[in-house]
Amino acid sequence: MHEETVVASELRKAPSRTQMVATIQETRWKEFTMSLIPVTILTGFLGSGKTTLLNRILEEQHGMYRSAEMMAHPLPKLPSGWPRPAFPICAVKLGAALVLTVQGGQLLAQPAQASDPSLVALQPVTIVGERVLTALEQPAGSASRLDLSVRETPASIEILSQGLLRERGARSVTEAAQAATGVTAGDFPAEPANFSMRGFSNSQINTLYNGLKIGPPNMTSRVMDVGNLDRIEFLKGPASLMSGEGASGGAVNFVTRQPHRGKPQHEINLSAGSFGAVRSGFGSGGTTSVDSLDYRIDLNRSAGKGFINDTRNENWHFSGGLDWYVQPGLKLFGAVEFKKDNSSAYWGTPLVSAAAPGIQGQSGVVSGTYVSGFNGSNLGNVTIDRRTLRTNYNVLDNRNKADEQWLRMGAEWQANTALTLRTQFYRFSADREWFNNEVTAFNAGTGLVDRERFFVAHDQTTVGNKTELQWDTPVGGLSNRLVAALEWADTRFERPGSANFPGDSVSLLDPLRGSFGLLTTQRQTSDISNLALALEDRLVLRPGLALIAGLRHESIALDRSSANAAGVQRTGFPFSKTWRPTTGRLGLTWDVAPELTIYGQYATAADVAANNIFLLRANQPLDLTRTRSLEVGVKQSFWAKRGESTLALYDIVRSNVYAAQGGQALALAGQQVSRGAELSASLRTAQAWRVWGNLAINRTRYEDYAGPGGSLSGNTPPNAPRLVANAGATYRWGGEWPVELSGSLRHVGERFHSDANTVRLAAYTVADAAVSMDLKSSTRLSLRVRNLTDRTYAVWSDPFYPDQVLLGAPRSLELSLGLKF
Repeated sequence: MHEETVVASELRKAPSRTQMVATIQETRWKEFTMSLIPVTILTGFLGSGKTTLLNRILEEQHGMYRSAEMMAHPLPKLPSGWPRPAFPICAVKLGAALVLTVQGGQLLAQPAQASDPSLVALQPVTIVGERVLTALEQPAGSASRLDLSVRETPASIEILSQGLLRERGARSVTEAAQAATGVTAGDFPAEPANFSMRGFSNSQINTLYNGLKIGPPNMTSRVMDVGNLDRIEFLKGPASLMSGEGASGGAVNFVTRQPHRGKPQHEINLSAGSFGAVRSGFGSGGTTSVDSLDYRIDLNRSAGKGFINDTRNENWHFSGGLDWYVQPGLKLFGAVEFKKDNSSAYWGTPLVSAAAPGIQGQSGVVSGTYVSGFNGSNLGNVTIDRRTLRTNYNVLDNRNKADEQWLRMGAEWQANTALTLRTQFYRFSADREWFNNEVTAFNAGTGLVDRERFFVAHDQTTVGNKTELQWDTPVGGLSNRLVAALEWADTRFERPGSANFPGDSVSLLDPLRGSFGLLTTQRQTSDISNLALALEDRLVLRPGLALIAGLRHESIALDRSSANAAGVQRTGFPFSKTWRPTTGRLGLTWDVAPELTIYGQYATAADVAANNIFLLRANQPLDLTRTRSLEVGVKQSFWAKRGESTLALYDIVRSNVYAAQGGQALALAGQQVSRGAELSASLRTAQAWRVWGNLAINRTRYEDYAGPGGSLSGNTPPNAPRLVANAGATYRWGGEWPVELSGSLRHVGERFHSDANTVRLAAYTVADAAVSMDLKSSTRLSLRVRNLTDRTYAVWSDPFYPDQVLLGAPRSLELSLGLKF
């Protein structure tokens, strides 16, 4: 919580009008300086209620505050005949003054004239609230340890705040990601919350939780509601400097809501919608009765039946934290999280032969030719049968569930103005289970769907520590900040799984789903020890020009075993392997104008070449891939920070690549080369309009790729569209019950479903729309329509399951209610 003191100084009376001259003074607080942006016209001065006037002021602040309240100080004695306002009013540009003139119930603004001895001073008015930073002002914690803003960091970072997530109607992290620049995502049950950025996906993108890595995302990620999150951070391009092995394509960081200073505030959010979807959440945070102790707790539940027959899901997420300011400069903190999800999942809709008897093809979803690697069936030209758009091919006793727990504690100590020490200990544990029919492959010869079951479970425990020492000291008379970081983590990963993979065949249209059947288990274990040392430095060469460099060296030790049901180790197990990669980043930022920054960077990354590290086998290549990236870009604010835009151009080369071929097969793909451009912009007008949009163009291809059926050089990896674009707008009508209309469009270009590039997922465009009403300043009622045109499209294809594709949800409605108190 921040306080902003606004001084409304000087009143005077004219024969036919009332005037007030108001100025805003810059207020310096303990750790930052804050100032308001220009306010042009305020209405409702005379006789206005406190809440109405505050809302109007906040609207004129271009949405820069939320959860705010106004505390009015007593008015001085006014001249005889003056109408007494409800309380003092505030306005306008920092260090300047306007005359605010009341005429016909409207308060108009014009430049202030020379001082007049008849002017009467007013007491300050204080606005207390959480200031909403612009996108470029937000801290880029996942991109640098140097406590830099997005603007100051020589990399592409996009942050979706909790306010932005609510404004755009995001419910899950997958929905949230799809509004980010150039990001696509899918919730395939084997690898939920899987992202694609700049042509990279799967375990090439690290997923972080409050900056902490727990393993390859295609093994550890789960479907997650956004209700407990403060923000989602997308770092695009090689990110091993921050999160280590596995970040060739970037990193996604989920940050839970944190304790804050100030009066406790509470919120309740409820919603219900199509397909039995319900969400409920409660959050509370602020300063406790112990003045130095702040808290935050959040509890959210989401559930639904799904648009596929006999599917369901339920998710619980509790998070809580305490910050204790022991003394000036010393903070202790602790946090806990409990997450539980349970679903009967949708594993995809099978590709079918367009020429098969009786097939009723659904146009605009897939095209191309395909030969199944599972059953060898040559499907020829493929399509999706429109009669199977809601069909469930999973066994009746299927399940997909996980229980996860986090415990974090640490301290931040500012020893003096130059030295700051931050340390955090953490423990993460998870039990996950998949018990499903996973493969659904159409057989052109029989007209049936061939299936294969699979069982696997995870028992994971990760413990670790991150410690950082920040030193601010001049170098050769130049401002400089150096951060040294030491990180260690130990992971124990046990993986019981099925060893018999029972299979059968069922009808395409009316499958007898059956039960899983006999379960014979095996057990695999992975013990991973990670130790890393990182250095980052920012040297200000001259005002507005900074050199930023970072280097990370780590040691990754793996011990793996794999035994059958009798406990006998498989051939090649147990085995051990140690890697010692060194990665880094070198960048430059230049403020060519007060609100215009250009940057450039060279960055590197490393990840396991042949598989994710949890599943690596001794007979697979054990080297690391090497990735390097060149990037230049521009970050700009304009129109008094009401508008922002960014541009990034990049060239990425990843070498020694192995790619999925279906099932567990892998092939040497040589190099993966990605080039592209990303553009984003947003604008908030005085009060009525908010518009935003982004565009990403990417060309990713393989080089020196000898596939099992011939060369695949020049082909594009799966789920890597050449074009992704988003656009949205919001219009707000003021008044006692303000109404807000919003809409958005999302376009995703064609994608390939496998490295062979013989099957394309068709390009699609979907539209969403919403209307909201603020019944009171703290209550909002909203109605949202998703996929307005009821478009049928394929949203994702998992390269390990190439016989099926994941369809996007059809049109749906959601009614939601949010309360703050």
